[in-house]
Order: sequence, then structure tokens, then C-alpha cells
Amino acid sequence: MSLGAMQDFPLRIMRLMDHAEREHGSREIVAARTDGTTVRTNWKDLAHDARRMAEALERLGVRAGDRVATLAMNHDRHLAAWFGVVGAGGVLHTLNPRLFDGQLSYIINHAEDRVLLYDAAFAELVERLKPQLTTVEHYICFESEFDGWLGAEDGDYRWIEGDERAPCGLCYTSGTTGNPKGVLYEHRSTVLHAMSIIAPDVFDLSAQSVMLPVVPMFHANSWCLPYAAAITGLKLVVCADNQAEHICRLYEQEGVTHSAGVPTVWITMIDHIEDHGASLGKLHTIIVGGSSAPPATIRWFRKRGIRVRHLWGMTEMTPIGTVGAPPANWEAMSEDEQVAYQSRPGRSLFGVELRIVDDEGKVQPRDGQSSGHLQTRGAAVVRRYFKKDEDCVDADNWFDTGDIAVIHPDNTLRLTDRAKDVIKSGGEWISSIELENAAVGCPGVLEAAAIGIPHPKWDERPLLLIVRDDVGQVSEADIRDYLSGEVAKWWLPDAIEFVEALPHTATGKLSKKDLRDQYRDYRFANAEAMVGRD
Repeated sequence: MSLGAMQDFPLRIMRLMDHAEREHGSREIVAARTDGTTVRTNWKDLAHDARRMAEALERLGVRAGDRVATLAMNHDRHLAAWFGVVGAGGVLHTLNPRLFDGQLSYIINHAEDRVLLYDAAFAELVERLKPQLTTVEHYICFESEFDGWLGAEDGDYRWIEGDERAPCGLCYTSGTTGNPKGVLYEHRSTVLHAMSIIAPDVFDLSAQSVMLPVVPMFHANSWCLPYAAAITGLKLVVCADNQAEHICRLYEQEGVTHSAGVPTVWITMIDHIEDHGASLGKLHTIIVGGSSAPPATIRWFRKRGIRVRHLWGMTEMTPIGTVGAPPANWEAMSEDEQVAYQSRPGRSLFGVELRIVDDEGKVQPRDGQSSGHLQTRGAAVVRRYFKKDEDCVDADNWFDTGDIAVIHPDNTLRLTDRAKDVIKSGGEWISSIELENAAVGCPGVLEAAAIGIPHPKWDERPLLLIVRDDVGQVSEADIRDYLSGEVAKWWLPDAIEFVEALPHTATGKLSKKDLRDQYRDYRFANAEAMVGRD
């Protein structure tokens, strides 16, 4: 069979930068740096900085396929590195500074990073790590060395070309069990993913958009937003300090229309606005990911005319899998139906397939009731972890996400738990996530976590851990009374404990592993007496 007669155009990341420079060169990029200064640049100048950085990396001996690490927050210099590293043919390896020292040293050594660029705020951390790092040859501080390093170059540089399936980025999972695993992104997969997420039914981005990603540039490929921004030529606003006060000021000053972050960002934002009367400016779309936002949070933004787009994904998916954009019958839905819809992570975007299977691998129906193991496949889904010999997918390329989920008849996804976090009671499953989401809906509850505790009769029963809000008056009876109208009776926790704070992972999610370790010896009162009783 003969091939078609169209031009061959390899899907390489730097094509995105060329487009932004050529078609949207004067469109502004605003960066609020850690030192309190605000820097204004544009896509043309960013492209020039990226070329100078590519030159500088080559001068250090970096070659195609070499890994270059960053340990940094959101700012213009870090953004230049996103393109400069890839433009030199290297692999951008973003490091999460919230990880433990041992995890970071493992990740850097496993990746065999040759260069480490870092913020001055992490200088002490870098000094602690240096004795353990076996491959890093050059350390460059963004604040004190980066500009001088680039100043020696003229920017007369042609991007390194290569196969569109060559690697361009590397992110490691948070490693809640065992060592973190690396996900090696390709140019092709990343470009396709960035093209998908700008669509109206995903993030709805265009040249008219002004985007402020609160999601860190070191987290899960930054939701692919730097590359999506280059495709659309939108105005990009980045802030190294994610304090609600600073973000709100940028919203108003820069005319931000779109923003993206995890639920805690929005909860903190609401508290700041309620306390200080801050403005959200022209903001009209927020993207929520990482975990579920409480319905009260969604209602708060809706009352102010702001669209809420819930998403689900994972590092292994580049990372977006589903987004809760309005369906065709949106206008016919009631207020409560719309909020319930927006509370789910939505439907899969183009290039992502989902299915649910039972323990035997049998595909389950999309009936809104049948739950099982969530699997995915697609052009931007991992096939094999970095430096692993075996694929992490089955013969048909299905990747097991580790989530337990339900798919509704309208094809929207509802996550019910992580496979390792589900509470198994009397042969049935209790979703810790759904129990937590219900509890957070109770007035006076700031945060909730549910874990399974061994039970002599039921195998496991739920322990619900509650962080009260600032008022601090909600009682156990209040929570039980509220939950009685929200979940099945047999889901109600056998005990409720109030705590000052809950542990979180480096990516901001509840750390169920830490909670299970902390409460491994916890036992329900009178549980033994229930054995043998109806």
C-alpha cells in the first residue's frame, strides 16, 4: 500500500514554540518572581531565551536524550527551561521539592540527570543532596547564575531535530509504595495531548485567554499547560508564590480568565476572599484536579458566574484523562443536577479510552452502578516505566490506573476509591473517597479522611478522621446526623475522631499510607463483642 502525498511534519515540542514566536510573538508573559518583582516578557523573547539556553546546555556537553533537572516553582526562567532543554534535544526532568531528601536523591540518580537548575529557595536542599548525587555535573541557580549563564550566548541557534517519538520529558510518580517510577514522555504524545486539552470541551483555551496555572510546573507535567499556552499564544501569568493574596492580586491586575489548581487552592482562595473582600477580576473558568472539590466549593464559584471544570488524570497519562465539560442537555438540567455533574471528573477527552473490569478482567457495563478496576489506553498513556524491561500494560495496551470507579450511562466517570484504599466490609466495598466527600459537605468540617480498620466480624469498618473548620463547633452527633442523609446506613463510620491536621503526600493528596501506619493499632470499642452476633 502506498503512502499518502502530504508533507511530513514531525510532532516535535519546538514546533509549538516556533508557532508561538511567529504568530503570537508580542503576546505577553507575566511572571511574579520569588523576590517580589514582576517581570513582563513575551513569546518572542521567551523563544530567544530558550535558544540561548539550548546553546548554553550544548556548551556544557548536554546531548540529545540527556536529562536536565529543574527544582523550581512557577516563573519565567523555569518556563524558558521547559523549552530550552527540549530545544537542545534534552529531556526535561521536573523535580518535586516537597519530596523527602531520600526520594529526591533516588530520583535524580535513577534519571541520571547531568544538570540541575534550582531556585535559591532550595539552595539548602541542594547542598544536602549533593553528596548523594552521582551523575549531576553542573548546578545552576536560577536567581544568581541563570541570567549570566545565558548572557554568554547570542541565541543564533537551530533546534535539535529528531524522531517525534524521541523522549522530551520525565516525571516520577509520588511513590506512595516502593520507589517512585519514571514516566518518559515523547514529543509526539505530548504535542497530541497539548492539542487535545485546548479544546472547548476541555480547558477552552484560545489567543484571547489569560491563563494563570496555580498547579506547579513540577507537578504531573504541569497539566501540559505550558505547551497548550504556546499552541494558542494566550497570555500566560505565572506566580512563584501561590499565596491566595498574591494570586487574587494577579487575577485582578492581569485580567486572568482561566486558572487551574487542586481543591485546597480554591478552598484557600474562598477563605481569603470572604475574609478580605478580594476580587477575582475577569476570571470565568477554573480547572480543578488532584481530588474532588466539595459541592459547596463548586456552588460558591457558580454563584459568581465562574465555570468549574473538574478533571481526572495521572502522571502516566501526560496527565489529563477526563474533564467535566457541560453535556448537550446542560440547559435542561436542574441546579442540583448541574452541581452533581460538575462534581464528577467528566468524560474522556479525545485520545483517551476508559473501561472498568472486575477482579477476573471482565468488562463491566456503563450503568452508573457497576464498579471495578479503571483501565485506560491512548496516545499519551504510558506503555513502560523508565528503565523497566517489561511493559506496564496488557496485550491490548490497557493500563490499570489503580483506581476503583463507575462509568455512568452518559459516559461520565465517577471514582469511588484507590484499589488499595477501598474499605472491604462484609464482602462489600465502601468507598473511602465518597464517604470523605459526604463528610466534607457537613457544615463545620474542613477536611475528612476515611480508612479501613480491622474488624473481627466485618473484616474492615470505616474510621472517619475529621479536621474542624475555624469555628470548631461541629460534633460527632452533627456529622452522624448529616451523613445519615448522604450515605447508606452500613457505610456510616464505626468511629469518628477529631484531629488537628491530616497528612498529605508531596502532591497535596491525602496520605492514606501514613494514616494506616498511624492507626494500625486502632481498634473499635466493643468490636470483639459483636463476633457471633446478628
